[in-house]
Amino acid sequence: MKTCLIVIDAQESFRHRPYSTERDMPAYLAAQNALIAGCVARGVPVVRVLHVDGPKTSDNPFALESGYVTPLKGLRDFTAAATFHKGRHSALIGTGLDVWLTQNGISRLIISGIRTEQCCETTTRHASDLGWTVDYVLDATLTYDMQQPDGSPVSAADIKACTATVLKDRFATICTVKQALQRATPGATP
Repeated sequence: MKTCLIVIDAQESFRHRPYSTERDMPAYLAAQNALIAGCVARGVPVVRVLHVDGPKTSDNPFALESGYVTPLKGLRDFTAAATFHKGRHSALIGTGLDVWLTQNGISRLIISGIRTEQCCETTTRHASDLGWTVDYVLDATLTYDMQQPDGSPVSAADIKACTATVLKDRFATICTVKQALQRATPGATP
């Protein structure tokens, strides 16, 4: 089964949002970098997806004009097999990623990046619905604390646990970095 790693929105833009914190960044970067290194070593193509939207002004961190739509500092340098810019939560809407994956015979996706419950989860659900097998590498995703509608806090850890719960066995196989790399090794059992 031909596999591709997708690194979603691992970009400097997030460091310029009011909710941003570096609390979980070191663990995320360690996992993301290990996943990238392992995929590169196995000859698995690595695709970069960057989020671009909102007003095209220098004060919008998700606008190209801001200079922040660049790889996250601390992220392992890699030569992307392809790079796509997206303006929606799913990396499969309006980017051409779906066409690229099909043209390259990719049948399994490894999903990683920022934010766990938004762009990573949405891309996972969309990819599964379109027929791809998806490995969701929870430890190679990052999110931030949020508030429920009533104002009560929800920790990033709880958000990640919820995402794993709703994706598991319905939309994706929830994997550690090690498990995803084992599954991506040529000749591995799916």
